[in-house]
Amino acid sequence: MSEKKRRAGASTDGPASSSKKPRPSAAASYAESLRSKLRPDASILVTLRSLASASSASSSKSKAAAKSLADHDPSADPASSYIVVADQDSASVTSRINRLVLAAARSILSGRGFSFAVPSRAASNQVYLPDLDRIVLVRRESARPFANVATARKATVTARVLSLVHAVLRRGIHVTKRDLFYTDVKLFGDQSQSDAVLDDVSCMLGCTRSSLHVVASEKGVVVGRLVFADDGDRIDCTRMGVGGKAIPPNIDRVSGIESDALFILLVEKDAAFMRLAEDRFYNRFPCIILTAKGQPDVATRLFLRRLKLELKLPVLALVDSDPYGLKILSVYMCGSKNMSYDSANLTTPDIKWLGVRPSDLDKYRVPEQCRLPMTDHDIKVGKELLEEDFVKQNQGWVKELETMLRTRQKAEIQALSSFGFQYLTEVYLPLKLQQQDWI
Repeated sequence: MSEKKRRAGASTDGPASSSKKPRPSAAASYAESLRSKLRPDASILVTLRSLASASSASSSKSKAAAKSLADHDPSADPASSYIVVADQDSASVTSRINRLVLAAARSILSGRGFSFAVPSRAASNQVYLPDLDRIVLVRRESARPFANVATARKATVTARVLSLVHAVLRRGIHVTKRDLFYTDVKLFGDQSQSDAVLDDVSCMLGCTRSSLHVVASEKGVVVGRLVFADDGDRIDCTRMGVGGKAIPPNIDRVSGIESDALFILLVEKDAAFMRLAEDRFYNRFPCIILTAKGQPDVATRLFLRRLKLELKLPVLALVDSDPYGLKILSVYMCGSKNMSYDSANLTTPDIKWLGVRPSDLDKYRVPEQCRLPMTDHDIKVGKELLEEDFVKQNQGWVKELETMLRTRQKAEIQALSSFGFQYLTEVYLPLKLQQQDWI
């Protein structure tokens, strides 16, 4: 063959070989095939409207049932077996602090010294009540005397926190927990100590922590089909960009809540929240999207509960497929043991677990390289969750946890990005909503 022909052959073969595309993996092909199963958005919206209507009717029935339950629930009685705190105005809280201080003064003048009766928030005092579907604090008090070497410092810190809260309430302002700590760093030593005593004070006074006008820094964010007034300023959450609107730390200043959403989408992490916000998922499927960026804070839990109660919308949760994702979901639903005394005000019952569930990893054929092996600690936490009463109440949760522990695999929401960065919003969530695939 001549050199000219060889060159001609090479030039012919070159483009042909370079135009060949790598064959997609079987998992990617299957993931893409699911797109063809999606019905038109109008059809999915019909399903969502039915869900919203059912949730509204269910909320009305639950409200009536809650009233009758309160009549028989021992926690409705202040002298009952359980501690239940409630929102109180500044005058009421200030009056209670005054009575505590006067009692301490009388005790000192009588020569007995002074001691605070503090509800014990030990783990053994925190129990799950199936009838209420939340964790509550058993009423059991312990003495905190100033004259005892073991409790003298704790009694001093308690007195100091009471004094600071009294001053804040008298001025009619709000401060953060960090502000409170920095008023007396040498006494408190560590913010965790002042935070713990602040919770003790809430229990002692029988009021919510927000009633003390001490709040946590802003953490949670919200975006989507929601309009509300924040201290008089009108906020349209469809115009908050990718970052969303920070959830106000003191929910009392929120008013005039309006929405045309069909559901609330609770997201565990900021990364998934940003994907949903940037893709304007709330315009395709009218919803409110919020996240606490991990472990739920008090303000986000209060805000979610208020949206649920006022708008009567269903709440769907999107969390990682690991034991911690389920723990975070349980805090929103049943409350945390740390704040079990305020579970009546912080919990949002009947949240539906939309994803990512352990069974989804095989159902959507998430690639092995996107799955993570569970650590020994993960397995320990998963087994502990299986022993929790609030998990045993939901057989769907039990089945998913057992699947996770059997496969010893976990995955983050971002594992779905292996099929494309917008696969979460374009295929996974729409298909989940279409199939009503939640537990």
